Amino acid sequence: MKKLLLIGSNSIHTFNYYKLVENYFDEIVLITVSKNEFEAPNLTDKYAVNPSLKNPLNYFIAVKKYQTILTKERPDIIHIQQIATYSFLIIKALKKLKLQIPVVVTAWGSDILVNPKRGWLYQKMVQYVLNQGNVFTADAQFLSDEMQKLTPKKLSIIIANFGINVMNIPVQQENIVYSNRLHKSLYRIDKIIIAFSKFVQQHSDWKLVIASAGEETDNLKRLCKTIHIASKVEFLGWVDPYANSENYAKAKIWVSIPESDATSVSLLEAMSMGCIPVVSNLPANKEWIEDGRNGIIVKDVYSEFLSEALLLDSSELSKINKKLINQKGTKEVNRKLFYSIYDEILTHQ
Repeated sequence: MKKLLLIGSNSIHTFNYYKLVENYFDEIVLITVSKNEFEAPNLTDKYAVNPSLKNPLNYFIAVKKYQTILTKERPDIIHIQQIATYSFLIIKALKKLKLQIPVVVTAWGSDILVNPKRGWLYQKMVQYVLNQGNVFTADAQFLSDEMQKLTPKKLSIIIANFGINVMNIPVQQENIVYSNRLHKSLYRIDKIIIAFSKFVQQHSDWKLVIASAGEETDNLKRLCKTIHIASKVEFLGWVDPYANSENYAKAKIWVSIPESDATSVSLLEAMSMGCIPVVSNLPANKEWIEDGRNGIIVKDVYSEFLSEALLLDSSELSKINKKLINQKGTKEVNRKLFYSIYDEILTHQ
């Protein structure tokens, strides 16, 4: 019997990872930071533990709850999704119990690229997790390198992502620029709108389709009205996976220019569906996109950067990107990488 304890935020990313590896284990126990409605056939139990340290007393409460769960469940492997407060606390609980359970930790990006810069305490918590974990995964080599910089310990890091399901949706491409990242300041959707307002002056038969939502949605809609392109911009809100894939298939250009990012699933999806990717000048993006060959790397987000995409051979670009996805971006490929980690751990237990 192989038993996994999976701990992560109450998010679709955690649940997607569960679905990626569920067939490897006989039993999986899930811990999230709040209650969820997620269900699966081999989900034997699930818990919600609040890891917030806004109240210092919660440190002791949360550690005690994690100790109780660990004592009851006794998993063969603990896999932590994202280096966050709960990562620090559950490892503390594990050490207090003196249990020798291997810990796998998957970094998500912001936990390495942003959190350590938020202050001394955040940095120390991240470093503690890095020093105590057994095996780590990162979805980009750049992210792996940044993890290693945070500790003198030689980390065992596997480059793997959660992968995508490659879909074939037979629709005709249209003159659409598609954006589907969250409406938060980090993702700079406002810069996309402003760039499109310049682009559409020369390409009046194009439209910008914006999916997703967030705290900036209302401001973004107001911006479209202010610069008089509301008729050229469509806000879809949240869309289901099939509708999202259909939007990729229809769009000739997909754009994402966040200030910070690791390998985004949406980039892989856009590449697989034949869009021309227009992305931020970030190390993780450069591991997938060669500027001017299979996409556009945006050097200046204040410029009209969309027209550059029209200079590329979209047919050749599509072939290159689909090959890349088949080599290292599918669920099947990445599932094997995670399975190999578990195989190695269980073989040496």
